[in-house]
Amino acid sequence: MFVGAGGRVGQCVVITERRKLQEAITEFACRAAEKLRKQNSHTGHIMVFIRTSPFRKQDPQYSRSASTPLPSPTSDSAHITQAANAILKHIYRPGYKYAKAGVMLMDLQPATRQQLTLDLDADMPENRIRLMQAMDEVNQRYGRGTLKLASAGAPRTRKLWAMKQDRLSSGFTTDWEGLAVVN
Repeated sequence: MFVGAGGRVGQCVVITERRKLQEAITEFACRAAEKLRKQNSHTGHIMVFIRTSPFRKQDPQYSRSASTPLPSPTSDSAHITQAANAILKHIYRPGYKYAKAGVMLMDLQPATRQQLTLDLDADMPENRIRLMQAMDEVNQRYGRGTLKLASAGAPRTRKLWAMKQDRLSSGFTTDWEGLAVVN
C-alpha cells in the first residue's frame, strides 16, 4: 500500500544540493506521517526515491531508491523523517540536476497493534504521541506548516520544490470513509 508524497520541481528549476532535497524529503515524510496519524495507522518500512528528469536529455541521468525497515512501527514525524533522510544521504549523488523526490510508507498497520522493543535510551512513547498530537493540533488550528521539523528548512523561505498534486486521487485506498457508496 502506498501512503506518501512525491514532489516535482518547477519546469526551469532543478535541485542540485542535498540540503534542498532533504527539505523536500522532510516535508513529504511529515505530511505522510500526519496522514498516518489521521487514519490511526503506523508504518513499519520507508522507501525514498530521487531522480533526474528523463526529458532533459542533455543532462546526465540518475535514478535511485532505497528502503529500510523501522525498529518498530510508528507514526512519529521525527522518527520517519530521520529514517527518510538517512536513506537520502545514502542514495544522493552530487553533480546531478534532480527533478523528482518522494517518500513511500509501507507495511502499514493499525496503531492499536504495538510491537514493543527494549530500547532503554528512547523517550517514553506516550510523550512522543502527545508531541505529535500537539503538532497536528497547532497545524490544524493555525495552518499547515506552522510547526515543522527543522530539517524542513527555514520558515518563510521560497521553496524550489513543491508537491505535484494536479492528479491527486481520493483516499479510497487508504480511507474507509472515502469509499464510494452504491444504492
